[in-house]
Amino acid sequence: MPDSDSDATGDSGVAEYDVIVLGGGPAGENAAAYAIAGSDRTAAIVEPEKVGGECSYWACIPSKALLRPGHVLAAALGLPGIEAAGPDTAEVLRRRDEFVHAHNGDHDDSSQVEWAAQQGIEVIRGAGRLDGERRVRVGDRVLRARSAVVLATGTHAAVPDVPGLREALPWTSRDATNLREIPKRVIVIGGGVVACEATTWLSALGAEVTVLVRGDRLLTGVEPFAGEYVASALTAQGVQIRFGTRPLRVTRPAAVDHGEGRIHGGAVTVHAQGPDGETTLVADEIVVAAGRVPNTDGIGLDTVGLPGGYVEVDDQLTVSGVPGAWLYAVGDINHRAALTHMGKYQGRVCGDVISARAAGRSLTGPRYRAAADHHAVPQVVFTDPEVAAVGLTADAARKAGHEIRTVELDIAVAGSALARDDYTGRAALVIDNTTDTLLGATFVGPDVGEQLHAATIAVAGRVPLDALWHAVPAFPAISEFWLRLLETDRSSLPSGR
Repeated sequence: MPDSDSDATGDSGVAEYDVIVLGGGPAGENAAAYAIAGSDRTAAIVEPEKVGGECSYWACIPSKALLRPGHVLAAALGLPGIEAAGPDTAEVLRRRDEFVHAHNGDHDDSSQVEWAAQQGIEVIRGAGRLDGERRVRVGDRVLRARSAVVLATGTHAAVPDVPGLREALPWTSRDATNLREIPKRVIVIGGGVVACEATTWLSALGAEVTVLVRGDRLLTGVEPFAGEYVASALTAQGVQIRFGTRPLRVTRPAAVDHGEGRIHGGAVTVHAQGPDGETTLVADEIVVAAGRVPNTDGIGLDTVGLPGGYVEVDDQLTVSGVPGAWLYAVGDINHRAALTHMGKYQGRVCGDVISARAAGRSLTGPRYRAAADHHAVPQVVFTDPEVAAVGLTADAARKAGHEIRTVELDIAVAGSALARDDYTGRAALVIDNTTDTLLGATFVGPDVGEQLHAATIAVAGRVPLDALWHAVPAFPAISEFWLRLLETDRSSLPSGR
């Protein structure tokens, strides 16, 4: 339990904890748990919505629950002698609801609160804000941290400043992952991960989807061939992708907020500018997947001399520009790697740093620095086909000054042929010529996300290619493509190297 006493500024009943975390998502949960593990230190998580955060209820978990049935169906239809009907929408949504603990239109976070209690973490409901050094206000309550305050407030969906778009009450990712009814016609704005995944499950559930992409390809953060594979597959499923197209204005006279995941009123009209001029599109719903905005408004950054927006940190997740090494930021809010698993990783590093500083231990050693943020960030896009990537793309590696070579080939091994008759995929490696180690890897194909961790270990551990020759892939597994990549690379090198 926290200590309470009078504060020097006149506040009475100030509750003291060793660690206070603003934000109860996975990053904040990990930071709190690691900071107090194996000690008598105390921690509190301040959360205005649901403990478990965006990932548990509105992002990773529900989106993958919606995507998996389509993947399984495609895999089944890729084999002869198997007939399968389309997904049962009601059952797909029921299973999704089980994962997000949806009951009576809300999400139940009691299991997450119970987990926090088991870790010795107190959950405080409400919107927390900084109030000077080591101080946090939650409504009328004042909290004080003996060791650290951790900012883990995450981000929310951005809605572009397009005339009429906000008034049309578009769906954001929260609506798309928690959909209660399937719009017949959907317009998706964006070409990134959220846009591609939402398009995948909406199409699989029967919606007619049109995607408006400002640029000339999907998934600009990975190797170009990956976006090409996804675009080709979506197009084959009947999705219309309009590249070089941006919305000019949106009208929806009968816009009504019927609740999360429900169609928000009547038809929506989008006037868009494309390569061939202005065009008009009409749909039953519009999904905005155009980036994220940090949840930093109103959290008191100004009280510690910080501007708004994303919060800059060092590799120990300590906030830059705030003296005393007491303020930290983990997860999306620091804009280093906006992925749940990377936020959790940062939370673990942050918690270890807080624990070591509180106990007076040395901070030497790799466990006290978030090194993976710089060169070994893994990501899976759960489209069909999946995209799995880690480390640097070839373009990014060259821009960073590396002398590189690349190897790229189709995934065509015994394991992929046995997996399904229609298996198509591609794999690529980015290799540092100076050290002969991997800088990056990209795989595209069915279920390639399960192949990514081997590449992540190789990139993070800077494993020489000579050593990878002795990591023998099992036969007949799809992972045999690793051997083919190494063979292709060896055959391209001068004799004797």
